Amino acid sequence: MKLTVYSRLYCHLCEDLLARLETLRPELGFEYEVLDVDADPALRTRYDQLVPVLAAGEREICHYFLDEQALRHYLGQA
Repeated sequence: MKLTVYSRLYCHLCEDLLARLETLRPELGFEYEVLDVDADPALRTRYDQLVPVLAAGEREICHYFLDEQALRHYLGQA
């Protein structure tokens, strides 16, 4: 299962979410990629005030803070 984190540099919320994902990754068995919203005008328009955003395809799992329950629920369905 591959997830996407929409993020930006120098964002403490982004750093916190990524650190928490790293602790859960071995247990839950997912992979993720990090995309910088400031590197793409379309991503900046879509996610600018919401970062960090954890998504699976077009589905947003959570934003601002990691919602572990929502992540576990999503992974249980996938």
